[in-house]
Amino acid sequence: MEFSDSPTFSIAGVTDWTAAGGHGSDASLRTSEALTRETLTLKPGDPGSNQLGHTSAPDASEVQLREALNNAPGSFEANRRLGEFYLRAGKYSDAIPCLDKSYNIDPASYDIEFDLALALKGSGDRSRAREHIEKLLARRETADLRRVSAELYEMANDPLGAVREFERAVVLDPTETNYFEWGSELLLHRAVWQAQEVFQRGTNAYPRSARLLAALGAALFAGARYDEAALRLCDASDLNPADTEPYLFMGKIEIAAPTPLPCVEQKLARFAQLHPDSSLANYFYAMALWKEHAQKPDSTSSTQVEALLAKAVAIDPKCADAFLQLGVLYASQQDFAKAIGFYTKAIEANPELAEAHYRMGVAYDRTGQSDLAKQEFQLHDSLRKKQAATVDAQRREVKQFLVVEPGQTPVAK
Repeated sequence: MEFSDSPTFSIAGVTDWTAAGGHGSDASLRTSEALTRETLTLKPGDPGSNQLGHTSAPDASEVQLREALNNAPGSFEANRRLGEFYLRAGKYSDAIPCLDKSYNIDPASYDIEFDLALALKGSGDRSRAREHIEKLLARRETADLRRVSAELYEMANDPLGAVREFERAVVLDPTETNYFEWGSELLLHRAVWQAQEVFQRGTNAYPRSARLLAALGAALFAGARYDEAALRLCDASDLNPADTEPYLFMGKIEIAAPTPLPCVEQKLARFAQLHPDSSLANYFYAMALWKEHAQKPDSTSSTQVEALLAKAVAIDPKCADAFLQLGVLYASQQDFAKAIGFYTKAIEANPELAEAHYRMGVAYDRTGQSDLAKQEFQLHDSLRKKQAATVDAQRREVKQFLVVEPGQTPVAK
C-alpha cells in the first residue's frame, strides 16, 4: 500500500496552550481531554502491530537463556536471544547489556542495533537511543525508524519534531499503526481537525480497525461533532462486541454531550448485557436511558435506571458517580432524605467529587438545614477552584500545534 494525497495542512510550530483548542462546554472539553489521553493507550487494531523491533516469540525460558549465556558469555547469539527476551518482557535495563554486547560483536547488524535503540528508549536513555536511530537512518530509511525517532522527539518535549517524523512514517509505510500514531500526536497537541483527517484516512484504509474508529470518534467529539463521533464509536463496537474500549468512550461522550446521541443507548444496552458484572457497563447504560428519560419521562425508564445504578454500586462500592446519580434521581422525586444518603456515599467513595458536595448542599437547603448546606457549598467551591487550577496547569504543559492551511502564511507566536 502507498500513501496517496498529501494532507491538506502542515504543522508550522507550537505555542503554549493557554486557551484550550476545543469546542463546546467545559464539561465536553474535559471529557475530550480525558478521551485523548485514553486514545493513546488503545490496543493495536492489527495483532501483528508492535514496536518490539525484530524480536520473535521466545523459544526458551529465562533460566535456559541465562544458562546458555553463562556457557558462552562472548556469544553473539546467546547475548542476542537473552537481550531480546528481556526487550519483549519490557525489562529494558536487563536487555541493554546483552544487546550492547551483541552490537559490539557485530555492529553491522541492523536488527540488533534497532533492538538496542528500543531498549535504550524504553529505559529513558534518549541520547544513546537517538544516536543509534540516526546511524540506522543514515544506512536505510524505514517507517519503523521514523516512528521511533518521533517517540524520542516527544519524550524530549519536541512535538514539532515528533509530528513530522510520524507523518514521514506514514508516507514511507501507511500501516494501521502509523496512521494511528500520527493522528494521536495531532490530537494530543490539539490539532483536532487535522487529527480527524488523518484518522479518517486511516479508517478508509483499514475499515476493520476498531482503535482507528475509536480514535476518530474521540477527534470528532473534540471538534463538537457529537453525532458523528457516536456513530464511529458504535461502528467500532460492532467490529468486536466483546471489546470494552469503544463502549467506555461512547458512555463518556453520551454523558458530556448536550443531547442524546444516535445508536449509543442500543450499544450500551449490549455492553451491559455482555458484561453484566461490570459496574461501568451498568452505570453508562443507566445514564443513556436517563438522558432519554429526560426527553420522554416515564416510570418504567426511571425504575430501570434506578435498578442499573443500584447494580453498579453493588458491584463496585467505590463507584462514586453512580451513588451521585442515585442521589440526583431521588432528589428529582423530592425524596431529599434518600438523596442525602446517596450523596453521602458518593462523597465517601470520592471526597473530591465536587458535584456531590454541591447537590448535597441543595438537598440540605431544601430540608431547612442551612448551616450544613453552607458547609457543602463552601466545600464545592474550594474543590472546584483546586481542580480548575490543576486542569489549567496540565493544559499549560501541553504544546498546541500551529496549523497552516494551503495558501496561508505561518504566524509567529
